Amino acid sequence: MKFKDKVVLVTGAAQGIGKATALKFAQEGAKVVTVDIKLELMDEVSSEIKELGAELLTYGVNVVNREQIQDMVSDVVAKWGKIDILVNNAGITADSQLTKMEEDAFDKVIAVNLKGVYNCTQIVVPVMVENGGGVILNASSVVGLYGNFGQTNYAATKFGVIGMTKTWAKELGKKGIRVNAVAPGFIGTPMVSKMPDKVIDMMKGKSPLNRLGTPEDIANAYAFLASDEAGFITGTTLSVDGGVVL
Repeated sequence: MKFKDKVVLVTGAAQGIGKATALKFAQEGAKVVTVDIKLELMDEVSSEIKELGAELLTYGVNVVNREQIQDMVSDVVAKWGKIDILVNNAGITADSQLTKMEEDAFDKVIAVNLKGVYNCTQIVVPVMVENGGGVILNASSVVGLYGNFGQTNYAATKFGVIGMTKTWAKELGKKGIRVNAVAPGFIGTPMVSKMPDKVIDMMKGKSPLNRLGTPEDIANAYAFLASDEAGFITGTTLSVDGGVVL
């Protein structure tokens, strides 16, 4: 039980990587706070966490809305006294080539994927400082390392997340807070599974391992970086991509 008595907050926890991450921490003994704008989709992950015997709090929160985040964090602290680990997983896409991208699509992706990470972290950090430390984990992407055709907005956010990760690692280290990012490659999420077979086969073919990653692959990376085993790791971006960018 690697995270016994730890309080872990996971945004975008309703499905995919967020769901797998919440379940991973629950399996390892954590008290889990699941957060998603789509509260109606949280029943399945909530049931699975409860079946593991883990304590759970669930909130329907939009990471763009600072008031909702503040109310949630205050409620978690009132009930459990602390937040030890924050996993900034919530994110969206709205893909289009630069010359065709609508301003609204750019703004929405920036708001959720970049400003949302900033919002959650800025509001949670004082709780961690008061508690003597913590771990912040941010969702980047291989797109945030190498760019990708048709993803100007998404790439900008994922590059930005890496910049914030490095900056916060420098600012918060003396306060006992480690900050790292994970950069997933092609992952078999529910969204990807709806794509045409030829697209999925193309994704698999880009990896030397000839498969998509699983949400659990990313959850395992988050769990490692949150653990004491990674106690001297901060400011890094861990690529979990099956070698897709070699």
